[in-house]
Amino acid sequence: MNKKEIFQAVDHTLLLQGATWNEIKELCDDACTYGAASVCIPPSYVKRAGDYLAGRMPVCTVIGFPNGYQTTAVKVFETQDAIANGAAEIDMVINIGDLKDKASARIGDEIRQVKTACGEKILKVIIETCLLTEEEKIKMCEIVTAAGADYIKTSTGFSTAGATFEDVELFSKHVGPDVKIKAAGGIRSFEDAERFIALGASRLGTSRIVKLAKAEQGDNGQIEGY
Repeated sequence: MNKKEIFQAVDHTLLLQGATWNEIKELCDDACTYGAASVCIPPSYVKRAGDYLAGRMPVCTVIGFPNGYQTTAVKVFETQDAIANGAAEIDMVINIGDLKDKASARIGDEIRQVKTACGEKILKVIIETCLLTEEEKIKMCEIVTAAGADYIKTSTGFSTAGATFEDVELFSKHVGPDVKIKAAGGIRSFEDAERFIALGASRLGTSRIVKLAKAEQGDNGQIEGY
């Protein structure tokens, strides 16, 4: 797999609380330069980023982020607002407490409501694997599949750990055939990225891959393997 193929799986991400508009613009420019799948940015920047990109790159944003304990009504409103502002993809965080309480029906209903708000836009469901047991991860594969979401996503990147190879492999065994996988958090090298994709991930939430490419380009004037 060459680096161009890896970039095509990357949601180039900047979700830090202190992110400035100039940093978001740079993220957008880099995503276009390297051919990323999308930019994943805070909701407050979606409209400006969409106007700035002018159709060159899909805009992804986050809902119920990073803790997931907003009410369903709030998550639905956030989704509707983001899409009205031009978001093409939505990454929502589940209510982890509901999962711990074994409230599967409540989680599934929330995902379905957010998916309805998304319409034809892509919905990725973040389950925060670092806080879950294996049994809970498998249960979330079942819930996400039944609720009709487009992706299951490992992590916010704001909790105790990010994606692991083992979790992506587990997802691959238990999600339905129409559900894709996004690995996010802690993807530190092209080798990591390639392995996540080989294990079944269709998207990678990361900023580091493009930063690595920029560093390589700065060293030798071209992107190795591009």
